[in-house]
Amino acid sequence: MPIFNFGSTNIDMVCKVDHIVLPGETINSSSFARSVGGKGANQSVGASYAGGVKVFHVGKIGSDGLFIKDVLHEKGVDTTFLRVGETPTGLALIQVSSDGQNSIVLFGGSNKEFTSLEIEETLSFAKKGDWVLITNEINCLSSIITKAYSKGLKICFNPAPFEKSVKHLPLELLDVLVLNEVEAEGLTSSKDPYVSIEKLSSIYKKAEIIITLGKNGVMHKKWGSLLTTYGVWRVPVVDTTAAGDCFIGTYIAYRSKNSSVKESLEKASIASSITVMRKGAIASIPSYNEFTLITDYQYIPFNLRNQE
Repeated sequence: MPIFNFGSTNIDMVCKVDHIVLPGETINSSSFARSVGGKGANQSVGASYAGGVKVFHVGKIGSDGLFIKDVLHEKGVDTTFLRVGETPTGLALIQVSSDGQNSIVLFGGSNKEFTSLEIEETLSFAKKGDWVLITNEINCLSSIITKAYSKGLKICFNPAPFEKSVKHLPLELLDVLVLNEVEAEGLTSSKDPYVSIEKLSSIYKKAEIIITLGKNGVMHKKWGSLLTTYGVWRVPVVDTTAAGDCFIGTYIAYRSKNSSVKESLEKASIASSITVMRKGAIASIPSYNEFTLITDYQYIPFNLRNQE
């Protein structure tokens, strides 16, 4: 089934610096790079690279971001619904210091300019059983969720970056809710992911609840079913950028192909593990042909209660 990803698209502007600039200070950058970013764009590429599924990136950019269409198209993502508006493209100004620390200033830009008419127009091309993927970096979330639900579409939501307003969204309509530890705590007020996943699955009985735990693996539960977990691979970590987005895109791609939960978790975990071995965001996401690279590394089963 096709995936309609209502997601953010940003221009990432990255400066390598000796240290994060101080108030009133001017410093030189040793390098500069411009690339495509945004959680939505990363997820679209992750889903597309999983293979065998049509991925539409539904977004909004300014005239300054027209090159983004070419980048996504090269990755196999359909940009039919990546509209161009008058507001500049979302922007991330990123400083990366010599010791690996970073400082980021975000500008939502066109990502916050979705309209009801655009949502209606896009969803008119979707058919019952198709997937809608959403993150919290865009506007009109409640409208997208309710309209997608009314058409019989399957909905996955990742509430990142987490804000208290997430609690007021119609989360009971979701088919998949993907969170990290911070987002799970934000919704449940519990630091224990075991408590969070049980609580969330009892509240949102329709949804698969997924809590990603970084180097410790991932948990999955749906009301009435047993807890499913998956571990990670012991890989050299170079850059964690886009790993979580890659996981979500890959997972939904496999679920859209009617793969089992276990297989979908496995493929998503493989893809995200390979991603952290590489620098960058979209550039680090592996295609399904590269998934065999993981066989060179040791698999570590999920065991959150007894971490090494």
